[in-house]
Amino acid sequence: MRQGPVHAPDDAARALLAQVWGYAEFRPGQAEIVAAVAEGREVLAILPTGGGKSLCYQLPALMAPGVTVVISPLIALMRDQVRALAAAGVGAGALTSGNTGRETDEVLAALGRGRLRLLYMAPERLAQPGTAGLLRRIGCTRIAVDEAHCVSQWGHDFRPDYLRIGELRRALGVPLSAFTATADAETRAEIVARLFGGRMPAIFLRGFDRPNLHLAFAAKADPRRQILSFAAARRGRSGIVYCATRARTEALAAALEREGHAALAYHGGMDPDARRRAEERFAREDGLIVAATVAFGMGVDKPDIRWVAHADLPKSIEAYWQEVGRAGRDGAPAETLTLHGADDIRLRRAQIDGSPAPDDRKAADHARLNALLGLAEATGCRRRLLLAYFGEAPQADCGACDLCDRPPALWDATQAVRKALSAILRTGESFGAGHLTDILIGATTEKVRARGHDRLPTFGVGRELDRSGWGAVFRQMLGRDLVRPDAARHGALRLTEAARPVLRGEVAVSLRRDSLARPAAPAARALVDDEDAGLLAALKARRRALAEAQGVPPYVVFADRTLIEMAERRPATLDAMAAIGGVGSVKLARYGPAFLEVILGAPPPATHPARARLAGQAGGRLYDRLEAAARALERGADGTERPLSCPPPVLARVAALGRADPAVLDRVLGARRAERFGAAFLAVLRGDGRSGGG
Repeated sequence: MRQGPVHAPDDAARALLAQVWGYAEFRPGQAEIVAAVAEGREVLAILPTGGGKSLCYQLPALMAPGVTVVISPLIALMRDQVRALAAAGVGAGALTSGNTGRETDEVLAALGRGRLRLLYMAPERLAQPGTAGLLRRIGCTRIAVDEAHCVSQWGHDFRPDYLRIGELRRALGVPLSAFTATADAETRAEIVARLFGGRMPAIFLRGFDRPNLHLAFAAKADPRRQILSFAAARRGRSGIVYCATRARTEALAAALEREGHAALAYHGGMDPDARRRAEERFAREDGLIVAATVAFGMGVDKPDIRWVAHADLPKSIEAYWQEVGRAGRDGAPAETLTLHGADDIRLRRAQIDGSPAPDDRKAADHARLNALLGLAEATGCRRRLLLAYFGEAPQADCGACDLCDRPPALWDATQAVRKALSAILRTGESFGAGHLTDILIGATTEKVRARGHDRLPTFGVGRELDRSGWGAVFRQMLGRDLVRPDAARHGALRLTEAARPVLRGEVAVSLRRDSLARPAAPAARALVDDEDAGLLAALKARRRALAEAQGVPPYVVFADRTLIEMAERRPATLDAMAAIGGVGSVKLARYGPAFLEVILGAPPPATHPARARLAGQAGGRLYDRLEAAARALERGADGTERPLSCPPPVLARVAALGRADPAVLDRVLGARRAERFGAAFLAVLRGDGRSGGG
């Protein structure tokens, strides 16, 4: 979805992408958004979590004078982005309530000296008098709003101070760009109304697919053991386990630690300082697992999370996709597992029914939950179903979900479902799945006898399934919205309209047979081939040592994806290292030799700084040809003249010319060197021009 003409990014944008971030190409959807923001247009961009939203406002900030102000909801996220930008050589700072007085003074001083291109700011600061005046004084030329869905008053991430952003935009008179991964049509309309004053921005709705994520769901059997098995198969990889309650985060974190994992709990009931320490520890440590509520949500900006598991069913399909999307933000392979059970469904239905929202909002929330339950109980490729919900139509199965790995066996459950529906009706829609199962399997419990349910026609008609089998049937019926728990009757099951045709024999029902058996945890997927695994481990160790020495998270040095590419391609020179994705010019100079040493098994040959600065560039290849020409003429054309060399800084200046201009070349070389090397250097420069490098 796009409104208005959009131009492709110019050469300057692509040069910055390579120089600062170390990437040769934009990710899908980024290029047009960068161009629109750079043109000064107002933009609303919806990209999936991990789709590279931050680059869409960071890169344009470097393309024009002035400061881009980024309004972001959580301090941890801002700190992470400022650190990553600083590591890439970009001036950035943050003004948040988490700053010390000294940190705030340093940011303001840097702004006063014109050293910052991006200023991150918490929305709460907009309530302070003088904020608009400060932004005018520092030369704010753009506003970027991250997590723009926080302006939606019916969203679970609503931030009241986001409602002040539209007023700030009008006061400064500068273009605004808004970014989010969570925005259905209704939320998009709210964003346009509240942030853009109803004026339609250029809207970019890009593909929701994250092909590097492996998707898996499993019915709950022994949830703690299932999570522990999943984590054990991925030992040493950073992960998040999302839980529905604070108590469960603490219990799971303790269980993970007993199994030998580095783990901690995180939830909104913790002391703010404890939460901050947990966030910082997760950012800095490789292989740490956090068992968390969704309070550990938007602040997670760690790109090398290798897996996300849900110990409990999320609230909606949007929440699910945002939460699992926190894995693999660097583009490297990542895995997900979502556990679900009948209790989850009852809890989520009750939360919706018990909310103060109007009836139409509740109906919409039930529909969103239904979409997630349909994904959980899918019988074919999960990604097809997921992307169809977001309006996309993949042409083939993904090959990267549990159902593509192992297609499920189905069985005709029409008669079993009709028996269950009949039992619900004959008991007045007043009981839950446990009592109904007793009736179906013919268990003469005291509760069954007391109510005379052992005399019902449905008593004992379901003995072909055991108790766990009927549990799977009821769960899948809840998942298909054939029945719903009634909050007014303490969760008793009642039929929906979708159940009536089934009960009348007009619609058949197929269920998954594998849901009746104890589910197995998905096997871990390797990040690299076996032959590269040792090198990847050594590269991670070097990264960890460098990060600890600098007091920064490991991914600020290099993301997992970059190390994986190094392990697979094994660059042997700085020029080859520069071609690795994520290795920008600043990081190449700072870290390149250290990682080459790991790959080569010995310190790399010394490279003069003048040549090192040209690594990976056309000027580097030109430098090497000039150096060879100078070496050949060191004693003149006939080898009998007095030795004369051309120092590396001079060679670099000649290479930087990139054109064959004799007068300019003579000035750079000086008279003696021009006489000795001028003609040969002109030939090199002209030859480079003919080959397309000049």
